[in-house]
Amino acid sequence: MQFKEIEELIKLINKSNLTEFKMKDGEFTLSIRTKKYGKGKMMPTQTQIVPVQTSMPVHQTVAAQPVAAAPAPVAAAPPAAAAKKDGAESEGAKDSKHIEIKSPIVGTFYRSSSPDKDPYAAVGTRVEVGTVVCIVEAMKLFNEIESEVSGTIVKVIAEDATPVQYDQVLFLVEPD
Repeated sequence: MQFKEIEELIKLINKSNLTEFKMKDGEFTLSIRTKKYGKGKMMPTQTQIVPVQTSMPVHQTVAAQPVAAAPAPVAAAPPAAAAKKDGAESEGAKDSKHIEIKSPIVGTFYRSSSPDKDPYAAVGTRVEVGTVVCIVEAMKLFNEIESEVSGTIVKVIAEDATPVQYDQVLFLVEPD
């Protein structure tokens, strides 16, 4: 389609009551939208010409995405590996009769209230029901996580200042 033909088409659409017009011709698509207001008042016409390569298969077009999109699946792999690791440790914990303290929310795990303070709970720490063992930050709120069992911490599973998921094991406790 020639430029003169496009200009004529735009003029015709502006004179009509059409608010949107789309047309495909060979290797390009023409899309014209107008915003009409009451009593003949109009906004300027918006014209968009989009070249389309019809000879290229769709699966090749998808493969030609920017390189920045490729790392997303790679970034998703470590949490899956971490989940398997936690799952394996959870099963081991059940076999060894340790009780798990799990995260009740999704957030960032902190062992202490600030970097210069001692952790709430470490390996060998004796905890009672209601003892604060860590903090999980979620949406700028710092939630104190309390032990639901009495016993001694035998293993700290989660790393300090790392994201944790709902129901992820944080500590293993040997009950009294």
